[in-house]
Amino acid sequence: MDDGLADLLHRVVMLLGEAARRRTDDRDGLTYSQIRLLGTLEDIEPTTQHRLAQALSVSDPAISRALRPLEEDGLVQVVVDPDHARRRLVTLTDAGRKAFHTTGKPLYDEFRAGLVAAGFPYERYLADTLRLAEILESD
Repeated sequence: MDDGLADLLHRVVMLLGEAARRRTDDRDGLTYSQIRLLGTLEDIEPTTQHRLAQALSVSDPAISRALRPLEEDGLVQVVVDPDHARRRLVTLTDAGRKAFHTTGKPLYDEFRAGLVAAGFPYERYLADTLRLAEILESD
């Protein structure tokens, strides 16, 4: 990928993340990072803690710290994998799914609507991003 394009994509992701944080922090008691974690988990659950960390591009210790308050609030369940004692499996609870759909999903929909209204080719961007993720995961 061209360095200029990579820099532009990174900047767009950072700007969207900052805008989302301003709109969500402490909304219904969830931060943007927690909403993002719950949404990612919904997409790939059940999953290992390590795979969740990879999907969010964070370290294993960072995901472990991020999961603790969500587990304490009953939004996620973390259990030892019966097939591998050193691996932890993570799933959303019903409360976690509800929290994501009442807080996070409307935020995603709001951003999508704003981008579309501004003339941004959202559907094409989403399709291209998913295609790129598939290519990168296959390597």
